[in-house]
Amino acid sequence: MIATAPQKRLAIKTFVSRWSDGVVREAMLRELRRGGQAYFLHNEVDTIEPMRERIARLLPEARIAVAHGQMRERDLERVMRDFYAQRSNLLLCSTIIETGIDVPTANTIVIHRADKFGLAQLHQLRGRVGRSHHQAYAYLLVPEAAEPGADPLDALTPAARKRLEAIQMMEELGSGFYLAMHDLEIRGAGEVLGESQSGEIQEIGFDLYARMLERAVNALKSGRAIDLDQPLDLSTEVNLHAPALLPDSYCGDVHERLSLYKRLANCDGREALDAMREELVDRFGELPEAARALLDAHLLRILARPVGVSRIDVTHELLRLQFQKDPPIEPRRIVDLMQRQRNLRLAGPDRLHLEAKLPSWPERVRAARDLLLQLAA
Repeated sequence: MIATAPQKRLAIKTFVSRWSDGVVREAMLRELRRGGQAYFLHNEVDTIEPMRERIARLLPEARIAVAHGQMRERDLERVMRDFYAQRSNLLLCSTIIETGIDVPTANTIVIHRADKFGLAQLHQLRGRVGRSHHQAYAYLLVPEAAEPGADPLDALTPAARKRLEAIQMMEELGSGFYLAMHDLEIRGAGEVLGESQSGEIQEIGFDLYARMLERAVNALKSGRAIDLDQPLDLSTEVNLHAPALLPDSYCGDVHERLSLYKRLANCDGREALDAMREELVDRFGELPEAARALLDAHLLRILARPVGVSRIDVTHELLRLQFQKDPPIEPRRIVDLMQRQRNLRLAGPDRLHLEAKLPSWPERVRAARDLLLQLAA
């Protein structure tokens, strides 16, 4: 943290007070009599002109200028130039001054209804003064208490009271970081997956939410309409009737294995799967039989996606393919394939069977791969 203040810079003295003509006049006159300038922040454009008349009656000595965001650009520029050149010494303004040019001669700010502002915004507004070696003052005005003589903070909400207490307490130089910590405590850090999060992530989980968002973005980029009736991602179930996993003896860390399973499931092409195969061999050595079966099962999933196959079940004598509803493959292609292969037949409106002797899992993988490639050709 850069906590060292500029040379001769003084901390801004901060006061919280209810509205009082005497307090406002005293604060402004102190600044004007020493040849300085002051801000009066009133963040309601609709009532800023009546407030100007009220301040003019209260401070006839002041040369008042008005600045807010609804003014024309040239008029606003002229007002700020006049204020910077000290042709006016009191600027009645909205929060438009929150960011802008530094005015070293402006060292008093009065913020009307300070209870309506956030802690970070109050800190930013207070930083508009005290930009030189002169002592600066900030007055945070709040509504009057319900009972005479009562603490003006008693009429505020608990969160507003905490904000004003924090900004008044943290007035030393370099206190912005600690004010941010107070702001975090008052407002809360929010949640991504909990009950207080915004949106419906809690209902579906962050991973599924991210995938749904990615599908929507990709559809919009390509100019396609988003079909919400279609499944988010066709996940093909593959059963080779053989062990297909990463054995404990091959990868001993359970967290690492879970991470690898997730990365394998996210492989959307043969290139990505080949890269995963190379990484596994490089990190853990030669692939055992169960790990090779796992990678081949993922390869079948990748090949099955374009033809709309939702389930692959291969035994020692039968290969079963089950299609999703409305698959992207043309029925004519299946009929032509059945005419060329006598051992291929339909077993229902969405099932295709291939009778063959497949005693080992590599032969089952080969048969399923060849059939899927012929369907996609």
